[in-house]
Amino acid sequence: MIVAWVFSLLLLCSSLITYLEGLSSLRIIEANTMRLAKNQFVAAEKSVFECEKNITSLGQLNENLCFIQSAGKNRWLITSKEKPAIQIGVVVDEKTGIATRLNWRQVFE
Repeated sequence: MIVAWVFSLLLLCSSLITYLEGLSSLRIIEANTMRLAKNQFVAAEKSVFECEKNITSLGQLNENLCFIQSAGKNRWLITSKEKPAIQIGVVVDEKTGIATRLNWRQVFE
């Protein structure tokens, strides 16, 4: 009787250890995924910001970091090529050439 009780406790402890190992590996995967997603989001925001900053002189950029669409009346939609894609709406002042960000959103495919 005591042997069965000790054996059941050992099985319970081993299943608990297995569960904790699985949980800790999932936590490591979660942390790495969050870090990667954050880095990609920051890279997409930097590329959109660079296009926003140079919207009046896009021909001078060495490489095109984003897609730019006209929305009419000095309004532009700038979408990053980086994933996750970020899209911003900007309006360009005709006199100063300064772009003002109206909104932004994450583009889902």
